[in-house]
Amino acid sequence: MTELITTVILVRHGRVHNPNQIYYGRLPRFGLSAIGREEAQRAGKIIGRKSISTLYSSPLLRARQTADLIAAAYPEPLDRHITHLLNEAYSPWDGSPNADMQARNWDIYTDSPPPYEQPADILARVQTFIRHCLRRHPGATVVAVTHGDVVAFSLLWALGAPPAIEQRHQFKKYGLPDDYPHTASLTTLSFNNASQFYPFSVTYQSGESPQTRLK
Repeated sequence: MTELITTVILVRHGRVHNPNQIYYGRLPRFGLSAIGREEAQRAGKIIGRKSISTLYSSPLLRARQTADLIAAAYPEPLDRHITHLLNEAYSPWDGSPNADMQARNWDIYTDSPPPYEQPADILARVQTFIRHCLRRHPGATVVAVTHGDVVAFSLLWALGAPPAIEQRHQFKKYGLPDDYPHTASLTTLSFNNASQFYPFSVTYQSGESPQTRLK
């Protein structure tokens, strides 16, 4: 019997219009910049070559706008859903100046007590989302528009590495062209439904650059 392959494509949203240069996190009304819209359109053209079952997105504006531009690549309306499982990390640093965040190496986790999220919390909700996809969309391809750290910790898990804070900006050592998931990049995780809950294939693509197979 042929085993079903379920594929989840994690898409980081496009670049954001952020004239005041702050860490926007879960703040509302941060939409795509003109460059971000172009990035999302390119991602839509790449994904539009595939037959997809369902398009999910984070509830934040930049993710929903990216999902809109991906959906525009398809002639027929897609089945679409918004889920908080794909949301940005919950942290106390929203609204902080980018200069302060750069000094912290964009570490929003250290000194962030509960109920704020840690990397393991983010990974846990992504895994919940993936289990949902395996149950609801067996043998299909699903697109999920989400955020940088969500993609980063998912990638670390898929590559057999722990969701460590310092590792999420060091992906070149794993063979990626980027140290951190690029805006509008595609991370594709493929699962054999008869196997353990773990992707057997991982690829990464940024823009129109060639796809990088990681395992």
